[in-house]
Amino acid sequence: MKNTPIPFQLTNWDSVPATEHKGETGMALWKTLQYGNLRIRVVEYSANYLADHWCEKGHVIYCLEGEMTTTLADGKEHILKAGISYQVSDGLSSHKTYTKTGAKLFIVDGEFLKV
Repeated sequence: MKNTPIPFQLTNWDSVPATEHKGETGMALWKTLQYGNLRIRVVEYSANYLADHWCEKGHVIYCLEGEMTTTLADGKEHILKAGISYQVSDGLSSHKTYTKTGAKLFIVDGEFLKV
């Protein structure tokens, strides 16, 4: 794993361009910073967003606004509300997300989450 040095810097997320990602229903706007294999994002999900795939990647996710339901492959559901986070390593828990009302998340992922 190659780490990319990151000098001290502030990020004004309002000035980071967004890219649109469609779900099975709804869409998500990603504002992404990439440093080598480290990805840092603020993702805003529309109401009635449903992911179009099961995700195997690891993430550190902190809910800034709204509410997001994460369903695991075993059927268990976990509700992420503002002020709550979850952490998972790559390949440990297939998950799929849904939000009825919309949500805004801060997400960090990369090779440091590989097992």
